[in-house]
Amino acid sequence: MTRHSLTRRSIAYIGLGSNLAQPVQQIEQALLALDQLPNSYLLSYSSLYQSAPMGPQDQPPFINAVAKLATGFTPIELLDQLQAIENQQGRVREERWGARTLDLDLLLYDHTIMQTDRLTLPHYGIKDRDFVLKPLAELSPGMSLPDGSLIKDLLEKCPQYDLMALTYDKNHHWRLYKDAAETDDSEPGVIE
Repeated sequence: MTRHSLTRRSIAYIGLGSNLAQPVQQIEQALLALDQLPNSYLLSYSSLYQSAPMGPQDQPPFINAVAKLATGFTPIELLDQLQAIENQQGRVREERWGARTLDLDLLLYDHTIMQTDRLTLPHYGIKDRDFVLKPLAELSPGMSLPDGSLIKDLLEKCPQYDLMALTYDKNHHWRLYKDAAETDDSEPGVIE
């Protein structure tokens, strides 16, 4: 039996964020780690986006994405796995909303609604973060939250964090664009 032939799987959406130690590489490494989790596999992931920090503004911008994962883990078991990946990539919890090598947030788990000391589903900040809603809408355009709220409607109303898409150019570098569809001859900087 392969790891992809397990019977019962739930669908989880994971928010990824980094603004330290080569953030793009941190996100790419985390996506590989998610795909290697036992009892799980990576179904898809969004484009990468750059956003302003939510918390203290004296830190670098964040690189964000969302991954869609099929998993046999319970929500708490998956949270434990996500925190292990964060720790493996050098995550240090010093300041709320502070700079970090990697942040993995369990955003949604099927249509589960739960609240414990360790985990709230859907993620408590999902409705107020364009850097979460935009990648979610990219992965599942018609998606709704367990309360029936449509992601696309929430995106229109949520605060903006200077979200800009990154595109992968022909030279295999991530480049920053205000809009992922932008194709002019400007020379935005390479993002690492």
